[in-house]
Amino acid sequence: MKTTPYKKILLLFIALSSLLVAQSQQYPDSLIKYLEIAGRNNPDILRKFNEYQASLQKIPQVGSLSDPELSMGVFLTPMELVNGQQAADIRLMQMFPWFGVLKSARDEMSLMANAKFELFRDTKLQVFYEVQRTWYELYKIQKEISISEENVEILKTIERLAITRFKATAAGNTGTAASNNPARSYESLNDASGSTGMQGMGASRAGSVSSSSTQVASSMQPGAMGSSSTGPGLADLYRIQIETGDLVNNIALLYNQQNTIIAQFNSYLNRPVASPVYTPDILTPDSLGLSLVSISDSMLAKNPMLGMIGYEEQSLDARKKMVSRMGYPMVGLGLNYSLINKSEMVTSSMNGKDMIMPMVTVTLPVYRKKYIAMQKETDFLKTAASQNFQVTSNRLQTEYYQALQLYQDAKRRVKLYDNQSELASKSFDLKVKSFSVSASELTDVLRVLQQKLDYEIKEAEAIADLNTSIAWLKRLGNLEMYESK
Repeated sequence: MKTTPYKKILLLFIALSSLLVAQSQQYPDSLIKYLEIAGRNNPDILRKFNEYQASLQKIPQVGSLSDPELSMGVFLTPMELVNGQQAADIRLMQMFPWFGVLKSARDEMSLMANAKFELFRDTKLQVFYEVQRTWYELYKIQKEISISEENVEILKTIERLAITRFKATAAGNTGTAASNNPARSYESLNDASGSTGMQGMGASRAGSVSSSSTQVASSMQPGAMGSSSTGPGLADLYRIQIETGDLVNNIALLYNQQNTIIAQFNSYLNRPVASPVYTPDILTPDSLGLSLVSISDSMLAKNPMLGMIGYEEQSLDARKKMVSRMGYPMVGLGLNYSLINKSEMVTSSMNGKDMIMPMVTVTLPVYRKKYIAMQKETDFLKTAASQNFQVTSNRLQTEYYQALQLYQDAKRRVKLYDNQSELASKSFDLKVKSFSVSASELTDVLRVLQQKLDYEIKEAEAIADLNTSIAWLKRLGNLEMYESK
């Protein structure tokens, strides 16, 4: 049977879907996915959104008339009237505020709802920035752990070179008894201490090194070996163990810091604090994608906090109009219905006819102090909002220059440490080769190794700081989402 083109397309689609699913399972997490999870699950974002939804419900509350009043009265004994007997009295009254009061109230609540929405936007932007900042902090910690563990392995290699060099020096000396052979003693020391590695911090290791060192020292008879071979050989071993122990201790500290940062990161995503977090092995420097001038302009023109304050000022203008109109009389329209029963003593044609009486009620706002105080309160609040706008604007400009300084400094450091790290790696390779042929001292090798370690860590920190500064600038530029790294 021939395969139709539709079946071929379907099979191709299934194969492509399987490939995408396999890739998504291989790299299940990424920064952009974490941002999406935070946008859906972060409790602070959800709280601000629910507050915005609640503020929308205030608009119909303040924009509606007050409930009409219905009063009823029943005479237990009908009251004698000229044209009958009144049995009951029913009254319905509806109050109407002055023209424009309800509209101003609706405008005020609508503007306050807009202010709540801007606050929700600002919270979302801040959470996105915190997620990115924490993720880059976690990358720095994990990268430093990786580099430190790699350097522990390098120290093991240097230790093996030191042992080989020590044996070669010991074999070249003559007149040494077999029982007092330094090479054999060094082998026993090496067997006792082993590769320092990640176990260099244990108490058992310290005891074995101490006892083995004592054994080597006692086996070294005067004249058996020159001080240039025995002393430096042991000193080299001790120096390597010191460097390894420092690295192992630092790695343990970094693991503790990593757990803390992972817990903080997961709290932004509202998931268990021990959930694993993915970070790449190599983080590439991000690009800003926008000009600094456009970010500065967008910061002042579209910032959610400034927008929120602007809506608050407009809502205060609407409140002032409402307060001024509340000082005018309120008018009430109503209807009074009297139920009249017939009287046997009355022969008038109006006997037993119910009475309907339209009614008008007017409030008299003669106590003016409270209305004047309400207007003054609104004026003070508006002045405070204007001052808050200026304070927020100044703070944003300060943050912009702080982020700009971090951005420019990180760009310079990325370029510098990339070059320095490459030079340090080349220098370290040369020193190791020289040390293996006894042309270089261990102190020089360890010093260059320390430089190489420092520059590698500083380069990773510079890249993370650069991406953090870009996220900060984009946050100030009011971008809702960020590019995936």
